[in-house]
Amino acid sequence: MTTKAEDTIKAGTTIKLRNVGIFAHVDAGKTTTTEQMLYQSGHIRALGSVDAGTAQTDWMDVERERGISVRAAVTRFAWQDTPINLVDTPGHVDFLSEVERSLRVMDGAVLIVSAVEGVQAQTEIIWQALRELGIPTIIYVNKMDRIGADAKRVLAELHRLLSPGAVPIAAPIGAEADFAGSVNLLDASEMAGHPWAEPERQRLLEAAAEQDEALLEAYLDGQPLDERAAAAALVAGAHRGALFPVLFGSSNRGIGVKELMNAILAYLPAPSGSEEAPAAGVVFKMERDPVMGKIAYVRLYQGRIRNRDTVHNHTRDTQDKVTQIRRVHGQKSEDIGVLAAGDIAAVYGLSRARIGDVLGSPEGVPGEKRLAVPLLTVQVQWGSEADYPAVVAAFQELADEDPQLDLQWLQDERELHLKVMGPIQMEVLTSILLTRFKLAVSFGAPSVIYKETPAAAGEGFVAYLAPKPCWAILRFVIEPGERGSGLVYKSNVRNERLLDSYQNEVARRVPEALQQGLRNWEVTDLSVTLVEGEHHVWHTHPLDFVIATPMGIMNGLANVGTKLLEPMLRFRLSVPEEYGGKLMNELVVMRGEFEAPVLRQERMEIEGLLPVATTLDFPARLGAMTKGRGALTTFFAGYRECPPNVDVSRVRRGVNPLDEAKYILAMRNALSG
Repeated sequence: MTTKAEDTIKAGTTIKLRNVGIFAHVDAGKTTTTEQMLYQSGHIRALGSVDAGTAQTDWMDVERERGISVRAAVTRFAWQDTPINLVDTPGHVDFLSEVERSLRVMDGAVLIVSAVEGVQAQTEIIWQALRELGIPTIIYVNKMDRIGADAKRVLAELHRLLSPGAVPIAAPIGAEADFAGSVNLLDASEMAGHPWAEPERQRLLEAAAEQDEALLEAYLDGQPLDERAAAAALVAGAHRGALFPVLFGSSNRGIGVKELMNAILAYLPAPSGSEEAPAAGVVFKMERDPVMGKIAYVRLYQGRIRNRDTVHNHTRDTQDKVTQIRRVHGQKSEDIGVLAAGDIAAVYGLSRARIGDVLGSPEGVPGEKRLAVPLLTVQVQWGSEADYPAVVAAFQELADEDPQLDLQWLQDERELHLKVMGPIQMEVLTSILLTRFKLAVSFGAPSVIYKETPAAAGEGFVAYLAPKPCWAILRFVIEPGERGSGLVYKSNVRNERLLDSYQNEVARRVPEALQQGLRNWEVTDLSVTLVEGEHHVWHTHPLDFVIATPMGIMNGLANVGTKLLEPMLRFRLSVPEEYGGKLMNELVVMRGEFEAPVLRQERMEIEGLLPVATTLDFPARLGAMTKGRGALTTFFAGYRECPPNVDVSRVRRGVNPLDEAKYILAMRNALSG
């Protein structure tokens, strides 16, 4: 498998530019570090502050009030004559979808880790995604001036929880109040005054030697290594994703930020692409301007887009005319008129675009890595009935900006339902509705999102022959699939029996039909094969298969039955040893499964699996049970079959296709309307 860096090298000429994402667990100092980069590069004249609500990239009211990033923010500055597009991403797990979209368009990453808290939950989740995508990464250990900062402990955590390839290229001078910067381990002149850093320098040279055969031979022969050759080997290793340079700093005091910017230029690759090739890009972020309308943030991999160009949206097969291309810096922007290969800009005029849409050619546009899996659903509530239309419109706009909300508007019931990641996201949505749309909303109690899967193999059949004019006959074979496989659909029907246009309609409707199973949850982990199909030359209406497909699918599910699946979390729990017994009993009550505890420095670490349904209030209870000294890290671990005593259903949206007469009547009325 090639890395992202290797893929881009093959794609075209290298461009003097960097596209870098800044990632971290909440409160590790991403936005402060971004602010210092903008200031020390001369892009802004005065430092903003997260605490004071004046940071350039946290400009939303809710971000300034809470001191956290909610949306990914794009900004740009230059360092040593090289432009850098920097994306400051949210650190809280509730806004993981923003991180997910940003990862897709980055050529390199800076992962910030707190020198006090070390590797945290979000740190590990992002790290796994960075490695799966092969994105070269620098690790920046921030807050070295804070009480409790411990570089050696954090480095040990990096090696244990992230990668043994995390290699310090600098050694910190002091810690806590005595932190005074760091020593460049590759610069012999800097090393002269700091002999205590020599062991770290030797480890770095050893890591460099492992990247190059000639250097390794010289190292094993006991010969001194050339600093330039060692530096080049480290760069090559970083670009391949085999090494991850580690730096130390205190962004709040501006220490280590210049070294970090130097490292971005040295160790993270430039984008590549040809401006002469056909345009190929992706929309990774959407905003709405009250005057200009939709703003699509686009990363272009090949080609060029200019003001007034007509752009083909490959995903939606539509054409849109670009009205303006702007470079965005926080709340400010400038018209640049053209977006060229390798670059990022805000494109106006793409009125039908959605997040994830591919513009132009799909060639060279990377796939996406799914991180955010909303496991909770909530119902929106509003005070005044007169607000109902405005609330619907507001959430439709927000769902454009964050498709993971998966807005479900039940018009007959006058209800709105959303999928959410957690309570902080719900609080932020409430704040956004109030400040941006002047609407007061609240949410019902969150409920877990279950799924269904076929209990056995069997067939589903439908003969939709009345009331005339109509004619659609379908037979499906439904079989259980492996856990996590989703839906696999195929057709074995020849087109003389069922025209391709009708088969395409069936293929489009099967996933929709599986959105609600026998218990009205999404049906997943199955294969559906169309084995029989028939249309009539005279009686078949073009939309007959839109009606027939859900009836055939639901008939099959009723024949085979379904099992209920529940979302699971993989957890790591760290508590003082004296609380270990009490916590293990609690985990058993929550239907947890865990391995034998491990003792580390008078703390007990427990790893295992927990159902989401039993853990909704566990973080709060953990704090009370351990007097705030327990630490819980969780990761989504997929869906698993529920025990027999758990059987949860929800209210169905619309008419059930199993009630064929009522369903056909409802659908035919909709069609005739």
